[in-house]
Amino acid sequence: MLSRSVLYPRTHNEKIQRVKIFNRDPRLPQRADKIRVKDFVRDRLGGDWVTPTLWHGEHLPPLEQRTWPIPFVIKANNGSGRNFFVRQGSDLDWKRIESLTAEWQSRPYGAEWGEWLYGEIVPALLVEPFIGELCELPVDYKLCTFGGKVQMVIVGTDRDNELKYAMFDTNWERLPLKLAAYPSDPRAIPKPLSLGRMIEAAEILAEDLPFVRIDFYEVGNVPKFGEMTFYPGAGLDAFDPPEWDLKLGKFWPK
Repeated sequence: MLSRSVLYPRTHNEKIQRVKIFNRDPRLPQRADKIRVKDFVRDRLGGDWVTPTLWHGEHLPPLEQRTWPIPFVIKANNGSGRNFFVRQGSDLDWKRIESLTAEWQSRPYGAEWGEWLYGEIVPALLVEPFIGELCELPVDYKLCTFGGKVQMVIVGTDRDNELKYAMFDTNWERLPLKLAAYPSDPRAIPKPLSLGRMIEAAEILAEDLPFVRIDFYEVGNVPKFGEMTFYPGAGLDAFDPPEWDLKLGKFWPK
């Protein structure tokens, strides 16, 4: 029997759970697939927003064909955290990389938390150029759209070490909340020069979807698309203070 919180959701996380259970919009797996989404972004925004794909396929190609220019990133097309960064020649431990990518391909993503859309994505691998400075991963700007409008920007910093987050509104005013499972970055975080372009782009890509988080990077003051996420934290990320879960839930369309 479904709980009242799923049938009559009020908070942001409860509404994500409802989407996981009931929403079978075919756009969701298409947009969450890190390979297929690139054509969608090119069509809506133009090719300059998209990091090029150097290669993609179900399994890594033969060793003699892995001639991608360093630095590059190997990714799974589904899920979160399935990345391997090759910044210099000494990172090319192919035995380790082959083992890691085989594990990605053999272990379904999202099934444990009932994340329907990931089961609709055919698992594959892709290789992209490494973007940003080699010494650190670029700052991650996660734009939360509700009914096609950006209402909050989650900024991920220190991604190579201890990941931290800070929350802002669209005017770049810091919001008094944090994700409970992560430290908050107390530093003054400069507003990205391309924030206006990111917001405009996110609202184009969001279409009429009830909620989607759209991630961007800024490289040399130029915005780059990252990914689209419909179930952030599997709908289980706790907010501190907790009343923000209800506040964000009110942004969802009726």
